[in-house]
Amino acid sequence: MKTRTLKKNKVNVITLGCSKNIVDSEVLMGQLRANNYEVEHEATTDDSSIVIINTCGFIDNAKQESINTILRYSQAKDNGFVDKVYVTGCLSERYRTDLEVEIPNVDGYFGTRELPRLLKTLKADYKHELVGERLLTTPAHFAYMKISEGCDRPCSFCAIPLMRGGHISKPIEELVTEAKSLAAKGVKELMLIAQDSTYYGLDLYKKRELARLLDKLADVEGIDWIRVHYAFPGGFPEDILDVMAARPNICNYLDMPLQHVSDNMLKSMRRGTTREKTYRLVEKIREKVPGIALRTTLIAGYPGETKQDFEDMKSFIKDLRFDRLGIFTYSHEENTHAYNLVDDVATRTKKKRAEEIMAIQSEISFELNQERVGNTYKVLFDRKEGDYFIGRTEFDSPEVDNEVLVKATDTYIRVGDFANVKIDEATDYDLYGKVV
Repeated sequence: MKTRTLKKNKVNVITLGCSKNIVDSEVLMGQLRANNYEVEHEATTDDSSIVIINTCGFIDNAKQESINTILRYSQAKDNGFVDKVYVTGCLSERYRTDLEVEIPNVDGYFGTRELPRLLKTLKADYKHELVGERLLTTPAHFAYMKISEGCDRPCSFCAIPLMRGGHISKPIEELVTEAKSLAAKGVKELMLIAQDSTYYGLDLYKKRELARLLDKLADVEGIDWIRVHYAFPGGFPEDILDVMAARPNICNYLDMPLQHVSDNMLKSMRRGTTREKTYRLVEKIREKVPGIALRTTLIAGYPGETKQDFEDMKSFIKDLRFDRLGIFTYSHEENTHAYNLVDDVATRTKKKRAEEIMAIQSEISFELNQERVGNTYKVLFDRKEGDYFIGRTEFDSPEVDNEVLVKATDTYIRVGDFANVKIDEATDYDLYGKVV
């Protein structure tokens, strides 16, 4: 029985998964607002008549979270707390047929590239003139910018092409317009995201054009920081390093998921590179951009990963001493190339190996952070939490990287502002300092 009054044209958008999904939700919300819908992101009040769930279908845990969320709102609909429930995003793209059978009282399932159809279902028009316009769900001073959609890489373990399709670059002019619009709203930091950012431009311009895009974005007034995420190591366009070194508002930061280093694993993963090439590439990046912070991600427990393969990974981490590092345990995803292999590394072993890598990385991070004590850095402050203002240096991306903490009793800092902070203490993942 319905126990509250629902606002007929109010939509609650719920986002699960990665930063690419965040951008999709923001664009959806911008379109809905332009069609006179009242829209909130993950509303704290339960008065929305319509719920749209933007799902993730990447690995098992993410899929389960998406399914649980759908079930929750499906039950809320049955109980009269919601009028309509729609599901979009990666899980819906990948498993729509199964979902329609298993959770039939959802009012509609939509794929990752079906925004116009979703809007039409809501009796809303897709407004092409809203290039780059969206409602930000991030703090007002930073935003993710999706420079392309989909992926053409053949990585054996990855289901992204099944959910996102092939690679489609956005034109440079469109991205510059979007950046100007975001800057006009007060955005100071742009985080460039894509499934494979270094592939950017090959489809549109017949050559890799990430360097030209970076150069154009660096000209946008009001954008103080630009950082690059998800750079694929194979075919890496080294000209982006020249732009990074030359333009002060392009952060000395690069997120480059490497996944593994053992030649056996890299070949089976179909990564198009080798251990030797990986070492040379990291050396070249550090040579061309001294002081750059490198983030990478790895996979533990891929099919056939031997003790020696894992020892190679540990040596790799110790040799190259990445500034930032994360690791996933392998997830056996149907319809991927690796699904034909035997998932022969025990779950317990995968977890143990991932924990061992992170223990090594924790020590490396602690040692690198100790080297920052006594130095002063430009810090962008994201929030106040308890007794601290919390921010980041140019070497850190939100949520996944290190943070700088300044005691709120020592000074006042406005969230979204930059300040110079002298570091006087460091732990493995946090820096503590004072504004100077």
